Amino acid sequence: MSEFDFIERIRVRIARNAFKPTDLLLGIGDDAAILREQSGRELLITTDLLVEDVDFKLDYIPPAWLGHKALAVSLSDIAAMGGTPRFSLLTLAIPLASAECGVRSAEFWDAFLDGYCALAEAHQVTLIGGDISGMPEQLAIDSMVLGQCESGKSIRRSGAQVGDAVFVTGELGASAAGLQLLLNGERVDETLADAKQQAMRAHLRPEPPVAFGQALGQSGLAHAMLDVSDGLAQDLAHLCTASQVSATLIAEAIPVAESASLQLALHGGEDFELLFTAEAKNEAALQRLAELHQMQLTRIGGVTLRSDAQALTLKQNGIAQPLTPQGFDHFRR
Repeated sequence: MSEFDFIERIRVRIARNAFKPTDLLLGIGDDAAILREQSGRELLITTDLLVEDVDFKLDYIPPAWLGHKALAVSLSDIAAMGGTPRFSLLTLAIPLASAECGVRSAEFWDAFLDGYCALAEAHQVTLIGGDISGMPEQLAIDSMVLGQCESGKSIRRSGAQVGDAVFVTGELGASAAGLQLLLNGERVDETLADAKQQAMRAHLRPEPPVAFGQALGQSGLAHAMLDVSDGLAQDLAHLCTASQVSATLIAEAIPVAESASLQLALHGGEDFELLFTAEAKNEAALQRLAELHQMQLTRIGGVTLRSDAQALTLKQNGIAQPLTPQGFDHFRR
């Protein structure tokens, strides 16, 4: 395919999606997309860059799952702001030289787009543009998502208050456990559903809690929130820094996935669950909201006065010790 054949292939695939937003005046096909502005709304914008051999390996991720994950990681960011995802842009830098796994083939990109579009359709997100270029070697995927929330209702990292409880959705550590399995030579078998397979799926095909994040934003119950992408400890440290507070985690309360350990739950990353603070008195209301959206929700600690010596503390078996974040860092190999 030429570059322009590829763009046309994407345009035709996107046109098959049933959802047609009324505030999209012009999508793919011109120099820029055109959106109709809406009063009483705030625009949320996020972007995520996935680079081959840094963020994924083509020898272990099916193309459809790569397309799914490329969008999922950005949807998770919009959920973490309490917003509703609406539009996406996709930029691809495709290896010019022959690559493994057929990355230059039409079959690869048809499968990729099927995965991307299925998730987009599920959350009524419309792809409105992007860019395509060549790369000397590795594949790079840049996913941008535009979302909306009611004016003044975005949930930021900076709103945590002393006395808040700390909550997290789902279970933690499965993605990191899955990555370890993949790097050790294990591969996905879609006919199996054991703990190993579930861990690998958690890493390769995460499901962002979009509806619950949106509901939290509308409820006004969460004071501060972010998604668990770099590891529970590291992301909670980011929240504490932004809010100028400290926090204590209760080891026994952390929902550790069956395939993982406490260390992986604390530091593994890429769980794409929601981590937030809220008043402890609202726990029952939060649990009802979680049940409504079929989400597991766990209270795992509390927010304390800012300590210059240590932002995080882990209490295990009644003994409190400083907790040093050890999550993922793209610049640390």
